[in-house]
Amino acid sequence: MDYHIIEENGFKYIESNPGEEHTLLLLHGLFGALSNFSGIINHFAGKVNVVVPMLPIFELPLRKLSVMGLVNHVSDFVKFKGYKHLNIVGNSLGGHVAILYALDIPDKLESLTLTGSSGLFEAPLGSTFPKRGNYEFVQKKTESTFYDPKVATKELVDEVYDIVNDRNKAIRVIAIAKSALRHNIGDRLDQIKKPALLVWGKQDTITPAFVGEKFNELLPDATLFILDKCGHAPMMEYPEEFNRILKEFLVSKGKI
Repeated sequence: MDYHIIEENGFKYIESNPGEEHTLLLLHGLFGALSNFSGIINHFAGKVNVVVPMLPIFELPLRKLSVMGLVNHVSDFVKFKGYKHLNIVGNSLGGHVAILYALDIPDKLESLTLTGSSGLFEAPLGSTFPKRGNYEFVQKKTESTFYDPKVATKELVDEVYDIVNDRNKAIRVIAIAKSALRHNIGDRLDQIKKPALLVWGKQDTITPAFVGEKFNELLPDATLFILDKCGHAPMMEYPEEFNRILKEFLVSKGKI
């Protein structure tokens, strides 16, 4: 489907069904794009209000660029839109932002879904950041995010290549990655009382499967699924299975 990106009041986002009671808020990762969530958007757009705010990783002033800076952006966005019943889905860095939002503003949260989330452990970016100017290297690094390298389309590789070869963007990516490592939230997860769904790839090399198991141990009301032959983005590698799991979870908890 084509995504119409709305720009207003300093926010960029897409929204499927304004006015629906329940909102499915999708938060992308550090190298994330709308295409990462296309399977979820297409599946749920007719059932709930699917909203994807663009995290301003490349727009925030450098002095405000941190994981908490992104949390504040999401908080301001939710206030601006007036959402009240949030089911948040976060992948990678987006999961980290979702957790911190849930801790800071629990009253608006209905449920939390994490997939390949940072916040407990993630492979350090410094040892794996793609080399500038080397498209083949960037392609291989992007492909290594997934179990099936074919999921890394040319469009996705081109987006990563653009970021790596833009000095300003590269600096911002490194700054956010370092901020994420500083914001470990393991000792606060017991404060999240709302239902949590965890969907992890068994072959995730960035936030390995044991991270999902640790989240499952620390969150009071969590359900964990580990998908075999799957990497860091289950919603991209197994969209139908991911959507089935997510729908069953939301229905069972009375959230849609």
